[in-house]
Formats: sequence, C-alpha cells, structure tokens
Amino acid sequence: MARPEQDPRSYPEHPLLAVSVALWREARCLIVRRGKPPLAGLWSLPGGLVELGERLKEAARRELKEETGMAGDLVGIADWRDIILRDDAGAVERHYVLVVFAGYWREGEPRAQGDADAVRWAGAEDLQELQMTEGAAKTILRTQLFLGT
Repeated sequence: MARPEQDPRSYPEHPLLAVSVALWREARCLIVRRGKPPLAGLWSLPGGLVELGERLKEAARRELKEETGMAGDLVGIADWRDIILRDDAGAVERHYVLVVFAGYWREGEPRAQGDADAVRWAGAEDLQELQMTEGAAKTILRTQLFLGT
C-alpha cells in the first residue's frame, strides 16, 4: 500500500505499466543516466509510466522526447520485463511491467531533461563498462537482434 508521505509509485497496490525505448543510430543505442531515485546514477533506456488513456507507442514516443529531446521511428515491441524492487523487509517497494520498443533515430540531438541527468549513444562494447540498471544491457542487446542491426 502506498505511504502518503512518499512517492505514489512506492509500495503500489498493483503493478504499474511503463514503457522504454531502445533508439538506434549507426549501431549505437541511446541511453540515459537516471537522475532521480530509485536507481539514480545508473544508466538505462529512456522511459516512464503510461498515462491513463495513452496508447503504449504514444507513451514511448512521449517519454523519449521528454527525457532526451529525440524523435524516432518505432518499429515495434522488442522485449518486456518485470521490474520488482523489494525493501529490506522483503515488501514490494516498486513493481513495474515494462514494455520495450525498438526503433531508429529520426531527428534531434540528445540532451538530458526530465528524469535523466545525462544522455549518450552507446555501442554494445560500452555496455559492460557502464553501471546499468539490472537487465538493461541484456534488453538493449535483444533490441539490436530484433532490429537486425
């Protein structure tokens, strides 16, 4: 159950639906560094919650624009993940069902905004060296296979 003094995403009553985007340009994927808890300072794909009445693909495009200023041609759903974070007592503190879209850069230059405090293009060889959210590197590689990049 959500605690009134905290973020309403904390201790949810049900899983929250979220989207992210693996945007590719010349064999490099756009990633963001999370600027806010939880997981602040870790690299991941840009994304966020789906709003009421919003279609998944619309939410993915919106989140991409809000966090990076970028636009892309989204090809389709390349992966999905359950993200469940537990507190020290084992209670579910966060629970997201994440739908991951893959696509190609269309326009814009990356700039960190919204929940991101940094943004960059990363090749597969860069993923091992970065501190990333759990499963993010594997998801990025799956999207590359999905696109045949």
